[in-house]
Amino acid sequence: MTAFRFSPVTPHPVLNPYIAKMYVFESSGRLPALDRKLIVPNANFKLTFTCRNGLVARVGDKTFVQKENELSLTGLIDSPVNLDPRDDAQTGTIIIEFNPLGAYRLFRLSYAGVKNQIVGMEDLLGSSSAALQSQLAEAKTVASKLQLLQNFLIKRLEKATEDPIYDYCIRRIGDSGGMISVAQLEKDTGYSSRWLHRKFSEHLGTGAKNLSELVRFKQFYQVYSTGADFQNLKDHIYRYYYDQSHFLRAFKRFTGHTPTDLQNSMNELATKHYTS
Repeated sequence: MTAFRFSPVTPHPVLNPYIAKMYVFESSGRLPALDRKLIVPNANFKLTFTCRNGLVARVGDKTFVQKENELSLTGLIDSPVNLDPRDDAQTGTIIIEFNPLGAYRLFRLSYAGVKNQIVGMEDLLGSSSAALQSQLAEAKTVASKLQLLQNFLIKRLEKATEDPIYDYCIRRIGDSGGMISVAQLEKDTGYSSRWLHRKFSEHLGTGAKNLSELVRFKQFYQVYSTGADFQNLKDHIYRYYYDQSHFLRAFKRFTGHTPTDLQNSMNELATKHYTS
């Protein structure tokens, strides 16, 4: 039986406000062919370095392969992902997940262009990323690789500029559990929905409404993935959804399955990714 481990890492205090979580993912090999290899969207961007072995991810109808000792960025994902080690062998990967406040401060990119994509950092940033990737490959320990990555991010953060209106909207969406409407954001900020959508597309790659839907589902799935019985979660469902059909549409969109079907086949990859 394939064993997985998610080892959390505490970010540097300077980076902490912009990192949702940082961890080392280790696997003893591939999952059995019939197992679900599901990663459910959580509204975070991911910087990934494959220390040992590589990864294969399927997002929608696209397959992305990350080789050993490669550094990549995963844009905002709003559909289920299937993930497995590239080879059936020991796997070690460093993953830094940025919250929606973090990515735009660190990387000047077309975020709409990387939505639902996994892109090599060398393709995005050029020589600076290529040099970092070489240093990471040469570093002997996971601790030294983590130090290199955080030093790189801290230097980029020193040049960052913040966007107060966007940041305010992100915090309101998070504080409301994804329940705030775009109309309320318009009222709060004094900016039109068209202006807000353009700002979100620039910094996030998607609109405020879609982010709210992701955040709302995340509130439910964090509880569901701990193994709570679906029947005992109905009060939690109706806190975030108008009715059962509204909830079921969201569940199918973000997981690709019905609640009962998925609960009967959950494995460590699907649960630990969300609860670690």
